Amino acid sequence: MKQVVQNYKSGELALLDVPVPGCKPGGVLVRTAYSLISTGTELMKVSEAGMSMLGKARSRPDQVAKVVQSVAANGVPATYRKVMGKLDSYTPLGYSLCGVVEQVGAGVDDVKVGDLVACAGNEHALHAELNWVPKNLYARVPDGLAARDAAFGTVGSIALQGVRQGESRLGEVALVIGLGLIGQLVVQLLTASGVRVVGADPDPARCELAERLGAAACGDPASPAVESAVAELTDGHGVDQVYLAAGGGSNQPVELAARLCRDRGRVVDIGKCRLDLPWNAYYEKELDVRFSRSYGPGRYDPEYELEGRDYPIGYVRWTERRNLACFLGLVARGRVDVEPLISHTAAFDDAVETYRRLGDGELKAVAVLFRYPGRTDEAGVPAGAPTVTVPSVRRGAKPSSPVRAAGTPVRLAFVGAGNYASSMLLPHLAQRDGVELSTVVTTTALSAANAQRKFGFAGATTDLDAVLGDDSVDAVFVVTRHSSHAELTRKALLAGKAVFVEKPLALTGEELAGVLAAVEESGNDRLQVGFNRRFAPLLRQAGQRFGPRTGPASLRYLVNAGRLDQGSWYLRQDTEGSRFAGEGGHFIDTASRLLGADPVSVYAVATSGNDDLQVVLGYPDGSTATISYVTTGAAGFPKETLDLVADGKVLQLDDFVRTSVYDGRKRWASSRLPKARDKGQSAELAAFVRAVRTGGPMPVPLESLVATTAATLAVRASLAGGAPVTLTEAR
Repeated sequence: MKQVVQNYKSGELALLDVPVPGCKPGGVLVRTAYSLISTGTELMKVSEAGMSMLGKARSRPDQVAKVVQSVAANGVPATYRKVMGKLDSYTPLGYSLCGVVEQVGAGVDDVKVGDLVACAGNEHALHAELNWVPKNLYARVPDGLAARDAAFGTVGSIALQGVRQGESRLGEVALVIGLGLIGQLVVQLLTASGVRVVGADPDPARCELAERLGAAACGDPASPAVESAVAELTDGHGVDQVYLAAGGGSNQPVELAARLCRDRGRVVDIGKCRLDLPWNAYYEKELDVRFSRSYGPGRYDPEYELEGRDYPIGYVRWTERRNLACFLGLVARGRVDVEPLISHTAAFDDAVETYRRLGDGELKAVAVLFRYPGRTDEAGVPAGAPTVTVPSVRRGAKPSSPVRAAGTPVRLAFVGAGNYASSMLLPHLAQRDGVELSTVVTTTALSAANAQRKFGFAGATTDLDAVLGDDSVDAVFVVTRHSSHAELTRKALLAGKAVFVEKPLALTGEELAGVLAAVEESGNDRLQVGFNRRFAPLLRQAGQRFGPRTGPASLRYLVNAGRLDQGSWYLRQDTEGSRFAGEGGHFIDTASRLLGADPVSVYAVATSGNDDLQVVLGYPDGSTATISYVTTGAAGFPKETLDLVADGKVLQLDDFVRTSVYDGRKRWASSRLPKARDKGQSAELAAFVRAVRTGGPMPVPLESLVATTAATLAVRASLAGGAPVTLTEAR
């Protein structure tokens, strides 16, 4: 494998071939997806290595003192050999990364192979393709958080620990001196805590960035702008805390801190700057000077970091690992935004050149990431990239179904009656002959009563178990928030009901496995997921016009999803999954329906700074489908457009309003729909009700529903690993 190293004596940087580390007990072997260059700490180390021996001595007086002690104890020749031997050797770089667990050591049970984790430590989270990381120096990445963002976990923990040391309180005012990577994160963390922030940095671009990310005002520390802002925000009393996130040899930061801090305020040193405290200024205000030790409690304790001995939470609330997990959670929930900090993303193979450009000042950056591409084996599948298993469908002994008397209506119960159920499903069912809306179940009594009144349900309740235990109910519709779909489906299947669940069927592999376990246990496979687009009349008509294929096809699907309102529950990625996890199954299912097969590979790429995705699906016959899922398009542009190309023919779909098929010189076009778009909900519901009434096959095979769900889940795995994911069938 390759690793970035530096010779401290000569200053040489290299991308060196080194052995793969072993997976020792008490830790995991992690294949890196992204690692973060600390443009402060790392560049300082790189700069020191390029100095003369005298320059190195001046920059590290602590090491010089150790050399003097060694000379006294061991003599000059022995000390010289020891020092030169240490200097003339390769040392690693890096301490913040995100990657995929490739192997789990003995004694580790909180993660498994394939999990995405953020890792910390200047001996364990290195710029290398593979790292062994002990248990207390990694944290599992929350669902929906991209690997490139999770790579900020360690530096985020440093900033978070500094803020904890400041003991900031709601409504206070803080001054952050130094708006580099750590300073920018401190600004956001303080702002998220309800603290008003003033920033100080000589770089106007960094000041502007900090203001965009929440600072009340920023300016050059040598100008009167910072002092004026502090006076205005504090009524002349001074700030409650000062966070020193600057580096360098100037004493200006600590002098500015004394001048702008209030009486008995706190000064927290996070960076590595000169600290010649002006005695009178600090004494007269009785300022509380504090140091923030890296990622938090546990740092530099070998029993904690190497042996995995955690501190009891009752005594140490925030350890290194808990800080790491907390920061990842803040980013996942949108309380901290790291995307604007990413100035440059470089291929790992260009690591040495990237350091050179940073050192020369050619590349000016707040944060720089290394991206690690997957290796390709003979079959063209990235080695070490995640593999997602498509669970097999096993059906237990099928229970006997009671014979339906002639003319007996199909009795339906609804779990959930929100906007989609009320606008797209219930209006079709309420008008359908042979259907009886039996009971509606909601979490609040009033919403159940409203649905009962509007659509004519025979009953309304908040008791799900009572409905599942009602033998007269034939089928249950699950139309709740995404996070509850799998569990409610599982319960309804075990109760012997036919189930119609809105997409998604599941948000995780574990949830999908739980649904299939219920199918196997009960023998009940009467399940339909609300993939309605395959039932759209225009799409079916166009597919018939297009005819069968003889060769592989290329399909392009543009989904102009648009932005959501700020308060939408769709944005709660920590509980409800990403937007694509929630509705991406629609588009994968449509592509698979047109191509007549289920996908065998998934490759996803995200656009920096928003929810836009490019998802490429591979199919057994060599066909491909590219789904462009974008949130930044024009609102007036059609939401869904699709092109299918194969065998000299082209099928076009224009937002379920019109379709066209081109075959040589011939062109067939449907007439434009006179009213609303028909995306297939009515036909889908008719097919489901007919299957329940007759006992015939469900509209879509369960194996296909499972394959589409697994492909949707594979999008996240591909984003995390930065490589294609192979979908393998379980055996």
